[in-house]
Amino acid sequence: MVDYLRILLNARFAKMDERGASAVEYGLLIAGIAALIVVVVFAFGSNLKEIFTNTCKSVGNGTGASGTGSC
Repeated sequence: MVDYLRILLNARFAKMDERGASAVEYGLLIAGIAALIVVVVFAFGSNLKEIFTNTCKSVGNGTGASGTGSC
């Protein structure tokens, strides 16, 4: 009977420890994703800006607007 209670207590403590580890893992995952976003923005930022500017100018020319909008 004592062994059974010890097993139950060990299982309960293991669940508590796992809960803390998963929070740390989620934090590391979020930090990794944020770092990846920062790297992508710095690496491709100027190219993306140029693509959006060209798209804006193309849409502005296609609508017959007199160029009053800004891109």
